Amino acid sequence: MELYEEIILNVLRSQKTIIDVSFPGLTLSSKEIVESASYGALLQIQHILKDESLNDQECFYKIEEIVRVFERLGSDCGGRHDFG
Repeated sequence: MELYEEIILNVLRSQKTIIDVSFPGLTLSSKEIVESASYGALLQIQHILKDESLNDQECFYKIEEIVRVFERLGSDCGGRHDFG
């Protein structure tokens, strides 16, 4: 559930809010937001992993790209990925 919440919070932070805590510009349900973001993230991850042009040493960077996909969704992926 944590990733679900991170995705929702990330989208809501970018929306204009009014005092009654509504999001007038938000037309998608929370389920639609998560499904859309999840599918987009999976497509990005698939594209990264299908790149056959990299050697084994460069594969490290594939993992970092995947972590960045999660970061763009609002998930920090924990502290184990902080390699740089």
